Amino acid sequence: MFNLIKSWLKYSLKAILLVTILVGITTFAWTPSSYAALPAGNAITDGKALLRYALPIDNKPVRKLQGSLEDIANQLRANKRWGAVSRDLKQASRILDQPSKILASVPEERQEQAEAWITELKSGIAELQEIVNNKQKDPILEGRAKLLKTVSLLEESMVKGFPFEVPDEYSNLPQLKGRATIAIKTNKGDLAVVVDGYSAPVTAGNFVDLVQRGFYDGLEFTRSEESYVLQTGDPPGKEVGFIDPKTGEYRAIPLEILAEGDKEPTYGITLEQAGRYLDMPVLPFSSFGALAMARPESDVDGGSSQVFFFLFEPELTPAGRNLLDGRYSVFGYLIEGRDILDTLKAGDKIESATVIQGMENLIQPA
Repeated sequence: MFNLIKSWLKYSLKAILLVTILVGITTFAWTPSSYAALPAGNAITDGKALLRYALPIDNKPVRKLQGSLEDIANQLRANKRWGAVSRDLKQASRILDQPSKILASVPEERQEQAEAWITELKSGIAELQEIVNNKQKDPILEGRAKLLKTVSLLEESMVKGFPFEVPDEYSNLPQLKGRATIAIKTNKGDLAVVVDGYSAPVTAGNFVDLVQRGFYDGLEFTRSEESYVLQTGDPPGKEVGFIDPKTGEYRAIPLEILAEGDKEPTYGITLEQAGRYLDMPVLPFSSFGALAMARPESDVDGGSSQVFFFLFEPELTPAGRNLLDGRYSVFGYLIEGRDILDTLKAGDKIESATVIQGMENLIQPA
């Protein structure tokens, strides 16, 4: 099994020093440009929000719209700042009053549907404002979640093709040219994850291919560490990864990290090794249930089938200040089943894993 946990503990003391050093660094240095719509200092710890921000689109109004709605949760946590929540909704409403600026990024064939979503958002925001006036926290959060789901659809409609070419040297590996949703049934309950081929097409493609093959069905979680990781994907027997039946060889997956501001991922080298100490991945380890590729500590391109969920705890691993970002490939996030994931331990089992959406985005090697 890959020695991920020992590696984490080995460097934990260094993390304390790193955090101390970084206290003096400005928040701006740690705020990716695509997250600029959120108030400074608020780390993004919601996997669904991270997936929205990771979409390869460039439309400032829709990002501001998303940021306003995301911020509502922050204000409700901060002693229920009802006035700030109302201001967030007013800003969102003003953005929607100029739909042409949002629709400018939507392809013509999707404009009609996008217009319907904008109308739905305007109506939903008006309804939510009434709930805010009555200071009802739970209904506000439910309404916000519904609005953000529609914003996700609107943003996804802006994506125009796959944003880059994967290097030819990885053409022998499955690639996910888009996103896919995976339903995972465990002995303790159900999980759902979205894997992101826009940011990690090779890593996500490998995972979706293995899910389609039934590789994970019946596998146990082999390693767990409270508040750190839960790992699976080690098949029975002496092998530690997937052996491709066509070649009889271990399928090795390269380290794949798309950094903020880059047009395509970096392969085969950690951001630390590349001297990019302050650069942040588009898919960071800042959400409970971040899904990443495990690998041998000594081989950045030695991953195969073993994956792990990161059990993010902000008190222990501040967002943007942990030792996994840039060293391991995150390729998706948990979107349902947080309470279930929190109970799973080594010895628990994946009963089945199924691709329920996005299978058409998987491109198999020629």
